[in-house]
Amino acid sequence: MNSQLKTPLFQALQDHENKQPISFHVPGHKQGLINKPEANAVFKQLLQIDATELSGLDDLHAPEDVILEAETLLAELYQTEKSFFLVNGSTVGNLAMIMAACEEDDFVLVQRNCHKSVLNALKLAKARPVFLEPEYNQEWKAAGGIKLETVKEAINLYPEAKAIILTYPNYYGLVYDLEGIITEAHLHHIPVLIDEAHGPHFIVGDPFPASATQMGADIVVQSAHKTLPAMTMGSFLHINSPLINRDKVKEYLGMFQSSSPSYPIMASLDIARNYLATYDGKDLSYLLKTISRFKEELSKIPAIKVLDSPNNQGDPLKITIQSRCGLSGFELQNRLEQQSIYPELADPYNVLFILPLVKAGQYYPFEAAAERTIQALIDIPVQELKEDIQVDRQTISELAIPYKDMEKLTQKEVRIEKALNLVCAETVIPYPPGIPLLLKGETITIDKLNQLNRLLQSGARFQGSTLVKKGRIKIFRTT
Repeated sequence: MNSQLKTPLFQALQDHENKQPISFHVPGHKQGLINKPEANAVFKQLLQIDATELSGLDDLHAPEDVILEAETLLAELYQTEKSFFLVNGSTVGNLAMIMAACEEDDFVLVQRNCHKSVLNALKLAKARPVFLEPEYNQEWKAAGGIKLETVKEAINLYPEAKAIILTYPNYYGLVYDLEGIITEAHLHHIPVLIDEAHGPHFIVGDPFPASATQMGADIVVQSAHKTLPAMTMGSFLHINSPLINRDKVKEYLGMFQSSSPSYPIMASLDIARNYLATYDGKDLSYLLKTISRFKEELSKIPAIKVLDSPNNQGDPLKITIQSRCGLSGFELQNRLEQQSIYPELADPYNVLFILPLVKAGQYYPFEAAAERTIQALIDIPVQELKEDIQVDRQTISELAIPYKDMEKLTQKEVRIEKALNLVCAETVIPYPPGIPLLLKGETITIDKLNQLNRLLQSGARFQGSTLVKKGRIKIFRTT
């Protein structure tokens, strides 16, 4: 029997429920018996497997039985030395891998368009990030990946760097020469840490890009809930290198993850691994034909352009549509939502759809989605976008003020237009995607101010700052 057909943790939870257990343990809903009647219509079946560390159900923090078996199957699928279930999202994986690899005052090379959790981890570690500016894709009007030449230059400038942290793919599914970067980093014995939140499905094969786990990355974090059928917050962490201290990773996972991990989330990870492991060529062919038909329908709408990945190397599950009219991406998103079409995100120019990894014969309402999208956008006249004005950006940079020095400084508020060349005292994060526009401790450049103004004018939402919508921003007093 193919062991990947098994779902040991989910089966153990089902077996436990079949015993008709009487609970005198947490959680307080007691297998769903204690709840509001109207809530039970939705929750009861799920709550029946919302258990705790009982005999036969193992312990995420010291797995010896079904959780260990499920994680071992995960490692076998991705061909890694060790894999972990995460119940606090990829955020906790990023925190653990960075804290395990970095210490105070260590120089760390970091892709600038990283997720906020990467920056939070670096701040906790009191490391010294060296930011690598990604290439800018003029057609997509979005940041892409890091050039190999940028990494080579950064290693030459910072040969003592203790790690390089990269995001692969980016939120829009775009990829870059990660394998070349990994090879270069390993020549200098620098471990490569990958936030692959949007790529857990890449191992299904061509035309999907290769996964970082297949290209030799030392440690990889993946959000199984983003493209696999796992519950929200369900994620994976994979270790595949002696350059990473496995015991330290486990120690930090024990610190940062809940001591009462969700069994439904863990069971969904077991099921998601099984779903991916049983994905075959017939499924892939069906998926690609389905995506092709959907893109063809979207391409008939004059007001938008369906973007193609550079060199056809990108994630087929991501479809980005770009405005070819007078509306911003946020305004297009609003029109779609009025038709009950809910995209993943919008930016000033684009709207992103994340498609499901369907199997052969599975139904998903693509035809209805295409019809509603046409209804939402059919009456908008075509109007060419104004070109995004780019200024030269510093390819490699450090924070103007190190993390450990920030707490010694006072702050003040200024109007955004007065902030040029001052040092930002807050992190400004357009959300989604959760990639900071301005970092706490970095100099506010004219390019960043222009981007911020474009986002404000086009209706973006923000995390990390309550002031920017009021036209103000916090800066450090440095004199």
